[in-house]
Amino acid sequence: MWNTPCDSRRLEEALYALNNLYSFVNIEVIGQSVLGQDLYHITIGEGARKVHMNASMHANEWITTNSLMLFLFHYCQRIDCDEEIENKRARELFKETTLSAFPMINPDGVNLVLYGVKSADVEREKVLFINEGSMEFHHWKANIRGIDLNNQFPANWGIEKERKEAKRAAPRDYPGDVPLTEPEVRALYTLTKKENFDSVLSLHTQGEEFYWGYMNKEPQISKKMADEFARVSSYKSVQMIDSHAGFKDWFIHEYRRPGFTIELGKGINPLPLSHLPSIYDRCSKILVAQLAFDTKG
Repeated sequence: MWNTPCDSRRLEEALYALNNLYSFVNIEVIGQSVLGQDLYHITIGEGARKVHMNASMHANEWITTNSLMLFLFHYCQRIDCDEEIENKRARELFKETTLSAFPMINPDGVNLVLYGVKSADVEREKVLFINEGSMEFHHWKANIRGIDLNNQFPANWGIEKERKEAKRAAPRDYPGDVPLTEPEVRALYTLTKKENFDSVLSLHTQGEEFYWGYMNKEPQISKKMADEFARVSSYKSVQMIDSHAGFKDWFIHEYRRPGFTIELGKGINPLPLSHLPSIYDRCSKILVAQLAFDTKG
């Protein structure tokens, strides 16, 4: 299952397998993409602490979905067998923490990167126009309407809108006309409002580093979490970057709770699947650390 890129169809197959194997996994549809594909949300655990993880907000970063789904399978297997995962008792984590996972925020974009314009359906002509007639989509980060989903959140969105070079729909970096226009973003926004997470983490690619601050609004516990993430993964910890309107930015701005953007791997996007073992080795340690961290302690 993990020797091929995880497109929207393979994600559904993986979710079906996960649900059949483990009765304690809950899967729900929380919205549809622009092209009407279901957006899936997974919950595992029964604890009061709520942590959220998501992947593939950017289309050519689909390897993040492979990484997150692989982690979910490993975590569930360890729970089922009452074994450890990264030196933590999986069943104890299950009892203490409720894990929320949104494994593919941008299925239309992922399919476009993997299969080209034939996957764009009714948006075919618009996609070709946005891409200036090119049939090459490996560089595409946006959703199928050419809007960068990680520039769509209401955290100083106007600043990001003003300074972005892209002033109309584009393969990357266009924030849209106003925040929260895209159904994929609204699904994540509504889920976060509903579930009131204690911490959130968004998987991206490039840099082997992570970002955890926003305008000094992050709580003190974020530094402790960042130190632990850096220790277990050897990723570089970066408190501040000059960025607004991202999911992590909005979560910190709105809730004053820990939020993280994790940049997996290095190279040219989309990173090849051959990088998955080394990416997963470090990524999984961060995900377990998030599950185990008592943000209220």
